[in-house]
Amino acid sequence: MTVVPDTHERHGATFAEHDGRRVVEEYGRPERTHRAVRNGVGVIEMGYGVLELTGEDRVEFVDNAVSNRVPSEDGRGVYALLLDPQGAVRTDLYVYNAGERLLCFTPPAQAGPLAEEWRENTFIQDVEIREASTDFGVFGVHGPTSTEKVASVLNGAASPDGHLTFVRGSMGDAGVTVVASDAPTGEEGYEVVCAADAAEEVFDTLLTRGMNAVPFGHRTWNTLTLEAGTPLFATELEGQVPNVLGLRNALDFEKGCYVGQEVVSKIENRGRPSRRLVGLAVDAVPDAGAAVFAGDDHAGEVTRAVDSPTLEEPLALALVDYGADIESATVRVDGEEREATRRALPFVEGSDTSARLPTYD
Repeated sequence: MTVVPDTHERHGATFAEHDGRRVVEEYGRPERTHRAVRNGVGVIEMGYGVLELTGEDRVEFVDNAVSNRVPSEDGRGVYALLLDPQGAVRTDLYVYNAGERLLCFTPPAQAGPLAEEWRENTFIQDVEIREASTDFGVFGVHGPTSTEKVASVLNGAASPDGHLTFVRGSMGDAGVTVVASDAPTGEEGYEVVCAADAAEEVFDTLLTRGMNAVPFGHRTWNTLTLEAGTPLFATELEGQVPNVLGLRNALDFEKGCYVGQEVVSKIENRGRPSRRLVGLAVDAVPDAGAAVFAGDDHAGEVTRAVDSPTLEEPLALALVDYGADIESATVRVDGEEREATRRALPFVEGSDTSARLPTYD
């Protein structure tokens, strides 16, 4: 779901299907691109699904549906979860208060069904809900020099300061909103939001004007976020109970966690969870779903794994039994047991820390 396919192609992009959408997989030499982002700055088209909510009750409506407190003031956002009746993650989303409207950024395949469901649950509230995914271009700017990059091309405002705060300005002739990201790559980062018809100009500005930046695709996003210890929706979050993932930043314990209008009491928001998300260094790259063993006992499964361009070794995230002793474990790779060693998350310390880094008591 790209709004600038021709521009990507001019930069040598190859495409793939992820989460039901066509995205840039890479631009060639992904390991070199990864290092360029980790040491400098890169730009990726995010391809979110977007919901726009208007009406006097918009903040209350979304606040009652998600796991975190929706900000009531313009210029602020929050990362939150939508949970099913068993307390498991149905989707994650960013919610931004943009004055007269709320914008919800979701995984792309979730926007349509969520809009339809929420319309059915508005009851007598003054809320209008519209899927607006094709109205916007959204570009992530990530890396230790991303602040300098944004400052070199943003007119009319200073770069926002503080995760999920945002400012409005322009890049060239295009109006933009610039959001300070919550550092999913483990580096300073921003998301630049513009109208879809201005996306080509904004993407070109981010790549070639002011400080140069490299374009990167889904493959590099995967390696960067795994090194940062960031759980992603399609691989780690979907169907899991939030405390298994250690997502303390996504839960407001005073508010409670909601599904529709009902508080879900089944969520284990305090105390030790049944499983936990851990990092492993492995002798070879395992497939997602590969079994993890503690001695002879099955302890869990790999959620995703990469050959780390930064550390130059195979790394994996895995969901394992909370009490399993996996300081020295094995992972099944191509039918063989390969040695694995527990590693603290994040695997790589960057210029910022991912707000989704798992946290357990």
